Amino acid sequence: MLKVGVKQDVPNFGYYNAETGKYEGMEIDIARKIAKSIGVKLELVPVTTQTREPLMDNGQVDLVIATYTITPERQASYSISKPYYYDQIGFLVRQSSKISKISDLDGLTIGVSQGATTKVNLEAYAKKHHLKFNYVQLGSFPELAISLYSKRIDAFSVDKSILTGYVSKQSKLLKAGFNTQEYGIATKKSNTGLTKYINYLLKKWTADKSLESIYNKHHLESAKPDK
Repeated sequence: MLKVGVKQDVPNFGYYNAETGKYEGMEIDIARKIAKSIGVKLELVPVTTQTREPLMDNGQVDLVIATYTITPERQASYSISKPYYYDQIGFLVRQSSKISKISDLDGLTIGVSQGATTKVNLEAYAKKHHLKFNYVQLGSFPELAISLYSKRIDAFSVDKSILTGYVSKQSKLLKAGFNTQEYGIATKKSNTGLTKYINYLLKKWTADKSLESIYNKHHLESAKPDK
């Protein structure tokens, strides 16, 4: 049995469909493909940004495939695969707002997810571009979307592809993005053998275009990696 921690509230990536009672999304398909390659049954375990690492630590999940950004700090604590997807940080704003570029957010309030790397990256961007952002940190992406519509925040910021699942008649995604993110598959530091095998699979699936087919199925387009 392979226990994989996945998101349940991120359309296109990891989403629990209450109507069908099934998980769906790009990361769900990757989890299924890995389990099939290993030849074991798959158990999907819902995780949040805050619970991903504790569930790995206590052994409740073997792997995390849950929009987990690769950072040096995380690599020091966990064994993480090569990237399976590249993204940029983006901004979702109200359709009725006059915000069209990042600098329009100067002095305004941006909603971010607790435990994500978004706030740290936004602070660095603001400092570099002489901007000031205020922040509201909430526990889930649906909460952030609701806060945007109720005008508690002026923008909802996270990786662009996550935001595509929250675009509606009331909201729009800014074209501008920054800081290319790399998503990796994480496991305990002691599981380097498993990470090595996953890297082999990712290389193989990139070469035979099966990874690209999964992106296309879920209307996703990986960003170009930073050189």
